[in-house]
Amino acid sequence: QHYFIQSNLRSMADVQGQFLRLLEVLASPDNVSRNRGEEQYNAIPVKQRLSLLLCSMETSRVPTTRAFAAILLRRLLTNSWEVFAAFPWEAQNTFKVKLLEVLKEETDEGARRKMCDTVSEVARNLQDSEGNVGWDELLKFMFYCCKSGTAQHKESALSILNSVPDIFGVDQQNYLSLIKEMLFASLNDPDHPNVRFAAIRATCAFLTELDEEDAKRHFSDFLKPMLKGVEDCVIAEDDDGPLKSFVELAEKIPKFLRPGVDQMMEFALKVIGNTSFADNWRQLVLELVVTVCEAAPAMIRKKEKYIAPLVVQMLQMMTDLEDEEGWAQEDEVEDVDSDENCVAAEAALDRLSCALGGKMVMPHIREAVPPMLQSKEWKHRYAGLMAISASAEGCKKAMEANLHGIVIACLPYITDEHPRVRFACCNALGQMATDFSPLFQKKMHAKVLPGLIHLLDDDANPRVQSHTAAALVNFFEECPQNVLLPYLPTLCQKMQVTLEKKTLELAHSQRKLVLEQIITTIATIADTAETHFTPFYQSLMPNLKYIMENANDKELRLLRGKTIECISLIGLAVGKDVFLSDAEQIMNMLLKAQTDEGVEMEADDPQVSYMISAWARMCKIIGPQFTAYLPVVMPPLLRAAQIKPEVALVDSEDEVNEDEGWEFVPLSDQQKFGVKTAGLEDKNTACQMLVCYARELKEGFVDYTEQVVNIMVPLLKFYFHDLIRSAAAESMPFLLESVQHKGDDYVREMWNYICPELFKSLQTEMEPDILAVVMESVAACVQVLGVGFIDSMQMDELVEALKNHLKKNYEKEEERKKQRKDEDYDEEVEEGIEEELDQDDYILGKISDIIHNLFGVYGEDFVQVFDKLTEYFVAMLAPDRPSLEHQWAICVFDDLIDYAPISAPKYQQHFLEPLAHYLSDTSPGVRQAAAYGVGALANKFPGESSPYAEFCKNCIPRLVMIISDPESREVENMGATENCISAISKIFKHIIGQDKIDERTLLTWLSWLPIQEDAEESVHVYGFLMDLVESSNRFILGENNANLPEIIRILAEGIINKTIKSDEHPELMARVESFVVPLQENTNLWSVILTKLPETHQVLFSGQ
Repeated sequence: QHYFIQSNLRSMADVQGQFLRLLEVLASPDNVSRNRGEEQYNAIPVKQRLSLLLCSMETSRVPTTRAFAAILLRRLLTNSWEVFAAFPWEAQNTFKVKLLEVLKEETDEGARRKMCDTVSEVARNLQDSEGNVGWDELLKFMFYCCKSGTAQHKESALSILNSVPDIFGVDQQNYLSLIKEMLFASLNDPDHPNVRFAAIRATCAFLTELDEEDAKRHFSDFLKPMLKGVEDCVIAEDDDGPLKSFVELAEKIPKFLRPGVDQMMEFALKVIGNTSFADNWRQLVLELVVTVCEAAPAMIRKKEKYIAPLVVQMLQMMTDLEDEEGWAQEDEVEDVDSDENCVAAEAALDRLSCALGGKMVMPHIREAVPPMLQSKEWKHRYAGLMAISASAEGCKKAMEANLHGIVIACLPYITDEHPRVRFACCNALGQMATDFSPLFQKKMHAKVLPGLIHLLDDDANPRVQSHTAAALVNFFEECPQNVLLPYLPTLCQKMQVTLEKKTLELAHSQRKLVLEQIITTIATIADTAETHFTPFYQSLMPNLKYIMENANDKELRLLRGKTIECISLIGLAVGKDVFLSDAEQIMNMLLKAQTDEGVEMEADDPQVSYMISAWARMCKIIGPQFTAYLPVVMPPLLRAAQIKPEVALVDSEDEVNEDEGWEFVPLSDQQKFGVKTAGLEDKNTACQMLVCYARELKEGFVDYTEQVVNIMVPLLKFYFHDLIRSAAAESMPFLLESVQHKGDDYVREMWNYICPELFKSLQTEMEPDILAVVMESVAACVQVLGVGFIDSMQMDELVEALKNHLKKNYEKEEERKKQRKDEDYDEEVEEGIEEELDQDDYILGKISDIIHNLFGVYGEDFVQVFDKLTEYFVAMLAPDRPSLEHQWAICVFDDLIDYAPISAPKYQQHFLEPLAHYLSDTSPGVRQAAAYGVGALANKFPGESSPYAEFCKNCIPRLVMIISDPESREVENMGATENCISAISKIFKHIIGQDKIDERTLLTWLSWLPIQEDAEESVHVYGFLMDLVESSNRFILGENNANLPEIIRILAEGIINKTIKSDEHPELMARVESFVVPLQENTNLWSVILTKLPETHQVLFSGQ
């Protein structure tokens, strides 16, 4: 019967008895005994262990031992399934039959649950690609259990269904009536609450595997008993499993809950606001409500009557604070406890605001918070200010309209008598500085900065002082430089005084909280001020160097790291000339830290990431000379870039300490997957710095490119950290550029190593922001490589990836059309759609960049490849597609005209009519692309006999209409306007000819100048202007050269606004100089011209 037992063992009873004693040892609290037991256990062959564990589940008289044996058996099956799968069918069947028999006979609740988990693990492993388990006995067993009069049997079947909800595989439809009968009966079991609770878990798991519409169609009558069961479990405050399952259901198929939303919300409000319930239950019910709001915000917005009391209850929970003596004087700040009501409620308010939007939430914040701020209870004032912080992101638009009033309401509390209220005020101001930048900085600096600067003197309350400095970091990170500069002297004086004071405090009492933050604030100010920080360099640098040199104790490593960061940022801000006097000493200190006595820095040393970043800034400061430092800098950098994250698969019941740098996500009811995040940030920093070195040093980095490319390419699929994948993708073109001088064969070998993973990442990357970086990398690689490196198979793979993204874009737009027809569609849904469109716009722009570079490199040779993509771009030009698709499709056809003019005419049926039509589009981006295309046709197909001559001439009235529009010079319209001016300039030059243009038309054209922004198109516009003046066109020069001052003014504007650049437009600049110099030599004429120019323009020419 027991195939797994080796035949040379004396007897089953003896072996089983020894094994049961071994299980007792394995469960021992004594580490020595347990470790010895684990060695003995692991020495038993897997085949034998499987049988012994199953026998122990059957024969042990101790329930906890039977449960433990079930746990070990499940783990063994998880880790060694291939051993079981290799057994003959008869042996496997015997094992499965015995497993079900043992479960059927088990009477202890705890042991039975663990046995159900084991059965579920076997079922999961037996499932094929279509979900078929092939274990008919199990399905029969489950139906038998549910029809049994025994509650324990019903719970067993429901537990298995909960763990393996797709257990019925392709036959699910055939079993659907039986499944519904089984679940519905269990949900309504009048005598056994535990059966009802188990049925809720199983039903939730089963429904989340269904399509939302199928769930609503087949199981709508289940919602009422499910909600009743959830209410019962909350009232009992015993098993939170049903409620957690319901939260997951709400996340996956929220609209299934629509008929029960009122019942759910009314019950939830009774619980959340009732302090007689345990905190964890109140928080879990709050989690349910917030999850529904996030998953189906439009559905909840229709239930507005519940939002006001919900917000009030959240705010009330946020006042649930401990009055901790000495809180404001602490120097070591512990992480917030997410289990506290105030923390959970604050996070919930943040999520609620983001989900429902400011129109729905802000009115209730506006009504509830002012009385809290006026309260005599500090906890209420604190919570009111924290509520402003928490709701700022989600209520951004609503708060922006009254930003001044909100800030004015907060400011008095910067001098509140209670330090935690002052702390909360700094938090609110800092959060608004981040969420509303740069508007907050531009509008509110005069109100906010004096108070924050004054609060830096709160020496009696270091936590408040530190948080004030942190709020200043928030303020200056995104602050326009012109806003900062008037405050710079006062700020730097305050920073110097505080830095000196806190450095002395560190020496006397080892207190460092404020000092660490002040140093970060100085770094941020310097980063924003740039060269304007130079006058304050000498007053701050000596103290910073002193800290860097002397903060050598282990507990001061973070302080030293932040100081290193600050010094390097200051160096970058003031520039090489100012920093040079200290650069050698600082770099020597950095070298000493890395090489002193040959001791390698510890992996968890916080200085590592700061030093890595500092070296990269040093590289930017001193440029190619930095190559000499690479032998010292690179080894720790390469080590950090190669850090391998620790991962773990643990049982759900195992205790794990997330404070030790582990983060866990549930995989199932039985298991969690964990990643140790410690070290990941260092790895990320290292990867970012490798990108910096490759970009800045180019061929100077060549000795390290092979090592780096071998590190970076595998990181394209490093799914533990988005920014590491981003850095890996970003590095590829720079690494290829670094090795250009090593010859084509070397470059080709490196590209052939990079290409498969880079293109795979292009296909599979799910994060839009990272996908955009991957696309940028592909486009840059195409440009760096040039012709002859991307072979036909690689090109096919690239085209296939682009096809897939264009298909996805089409599908997303179809889905948005459905959203607009949905019963829950409202303004906020449309706002969400617009945000999605912005994201899609960005991705389509990156696809366009790839095709632009492919056309730019391959020209006519790319056309045959382009044919495989043409249909997608033609579809994007359809009138019912969004304007962003029109824009990028036109851009692609513009590139076709620009780079493959020989082949372009065969596509004219696709692009010609859209170019003319979309000149009148409401979107500036579409108008700009269309105008560019018209100009490109004139440029590439010149002459009166051009096949596109009449088309281009017919477009002129529309182009003029765009230029003449009263709002044509608004910021958002400038690109379209200047492309229209350029298009007309090209038509005049290449199609019509300057001799055939009348005076009125030419002078109108001249009145449109100068070009303010578009440096690429300015070459064509100013080039045509120079054609006219060089040919002494009488209309453009005017009678007696009357228009000369205006022409000089226009050219001067071009030079001042850098649309004419000597480095980028040398030929144009030479033509301008050839025109201006003779005029300057005619002293009388030049004096007359200068008197008609603005002073800035006179200064420009006086310097020539």
